[in-house]
Amino acid sequence: MPHRIGTDHLTRAGLNLIQQALTIYDADLRLAVCNRPFRQMFGLPQWLVTPGASFADTIRYLVETGEYGHVDDPEGFVRDRLEAARAFVPHYMERTRANGRVISVEGSPLAEGGWVTVYTDITAIKQQETLLRARSEELSDQLLTHAERLAQTNRALEATVGQLEEAKRELTEAEARIRLTTEMAPAHIAHVDRDGVYTYTNRRLSAVLPGRPSDIVGLGFAEALGVPTATRLRPYLDGAMVGEASVLEFTDTASGRRIRTAFTPDQAEPNAPINGVYLLSTDVTEEAQARAALAQTHKRELAAQLTSGLAHDFANLLTIILGLQGRLEKMPLPVAAQELTGATKAAARRGGVLLDKIARMSGPQELHPVPTDLVEFLGNFTPLARAPLPDGILLQIDNQAEANLVMLDAGSLQDSLLNLVLNARDAIGATGKIALSVREVQGTWLEFVVTDTGPGFSDAALHAALDPFFTTKGDGGSGLGLSMVYDQTKLLGGQVLLANDPTGARVALRLPLKLAVANTRPLLILLVDDTADIRTNVREMLTDLGHQVIEAETADEALTLAELPDLDWILSDIRLAGETSGVDLLNNIAVHHTHLRLALMTSLPLTDDLRQAGAAHWPVLSKPLDLGGLHHLLTSEVAA
Repeated sequence: MPHRIGTDHLTRAGLNLIQQALTIYDADLRLAVCNRPFRQMFGLPQWLVTPGASFADTIRYLVETGEYGHVDDPEGFVRDRLEAARAFVPHYMERTRANGRVISVEGSPLAEGGWVTVYTDITAIKQQETLLRARSEELSDQLLTHAERLAQTNRALEATVGQLEEAKRELTEAEARIRLTTEMAPAHIAHVDRDGVYTYTNRRLSAVLPGRPSDIVGLGFAEALGVPTATRLRPYLDGAMVGEASVLEFTDTASGRRIRTAFTPDQAEPNAPINGVYLLSTDVTEEAQARAALAQTHKRELAAQLTSGLAHDFANLLTIILGLQGRLEKMPLPVAAQELTGATKAAARRGGVLLDKIARMSGPQELHPVPTDLVEFLGNFTPLARAPLPDGILLQIDNQAEANLVMLDAGSLQDSLLNLVLNARDAIGATGKIALSVREVQGTWLEFVVTDTGPGFSDAALHAALDPFFTTKGDGGSGLGLSMVYDQTKLLGGQVLLANDPTGARVALRLPLKLAVANTRPLLILLVDDTADIRTNVREMLTDLGHQVIEAETADEALTLAELPDLDWILSDIRLAGETSGVDLLNNIAVHHTHLRLALMTSLPLTDDLRQAGAAHWPVLSKPLDLGGLHHLLTSEVAA
């Protein structure tokens, strides 16, 4: 602040030293700045040269003191000047004051509103012109008149040049601000001309589409984007060249990113010629992943609604069939009939297993990615995957990912990978090789690829293998394995890609690559439960997430421990020993400790009144708890 005060003082001192009078009025016609020569030139009182002085009061004072000579209608004169000021335009003029002195008046508007005016006493110049006219009889009056006009024109031209320089400076600053703004935008903004050559870019292309150059001015459309991408976008660019604005969302093959590009014709008005196309490209990969997960959730909900009633009735029919077959087996039947009843019961039981799989596929399922050590995950997965493989099949695991701590739902991923390994085993037969590789794709996806040395996918399998009930295993397969893998992957916003390699089948699971960020500070959590084994279980999960835990067995102990400083969370069972429930406990704590985060856990059903009472105020976790659910609760609530 002292530096600012010193700068203002120096500025005022400098303005007072110049010969011309200077004023700056703001958009409200109030004085912002003036110098000492202004007051001296017009003999103004102090109150009219003080910032905030009214322009109208200044004009009125000058009229009353005779600055403009005799004025028939002073208020009308003031009103006209005010109207001119409100519609201020650049100007240069010369006028003779009532005292006989001649001044030039040069005014320029300001971009922020208001104007600046410079008054110069040119009496001496005018006197020289008059003297030259009087003493130069040899020169014609016409030549002298032209000289005077030329001098006046030169002065006006100098004023105009000054205004143009100021306009140029403001335009340069505005262009710099626009450039800075566009380069800060998380999108690529560009312009191509009629020939498809880039004439402008905010140098963000490589951030949106990795592998492309940043500075593409002067490059052609295909040269900047690459032929495959340019070919995909060319019809929309051509459409914009004839006035058809459009928006395209596409997947960049090289990076796997989802990109949304808007094509806007460069056209001043509807019927004007089109000078090119403006392009706005944004990375919507995370949005697309979220849409895919939401769409899969809706599909599951719809499937659950469609199958729940049918599954119930079908289960009843299977129960009746099994009961009737059991009664038939008790009768004295021929051996052939007994074989038929046994086969019927086996088929009915298989139908029950199938119903259970359908229920697991379409039933509610919450996936919560948690910070996962990729090396540790693969280390734990390796013995699980090797166990069901015969000695003749080699399992090879190759981790090429640079990231180590990533966000994964380890349980669902492990189930999916085991399913793929078992499918590969069935395809190979007695001998061969199964390979699992992990790599990052352009910082967008974490890709798990399972390949085998089997016969590969048939054309029909490549087309329909992810559909429910499609199987190539005959009676030995349910056709739900890959469907379950697809379902769990899509719920996480990922992709399942099927292909054939030269050596066999290839299945790739692409999951959104999200690096885990360790907590800057471990949370201090009060865990309340009257069962020691449950407290031990939950405490270990919380400490695995990096948090600190203190325990209470009763509501009274919890009320005492809630007074501890630096406590962040309280997680309580709904049913506690004694008369006080977990809901009562949190109600009490919420009144006296409004800063604490509160949550409940229970094994009570969703319809239970006590559970519903707690859920009306706080998050409620269902027992048995899992690591993903705990992490999701703590991170989402902290973020909120």
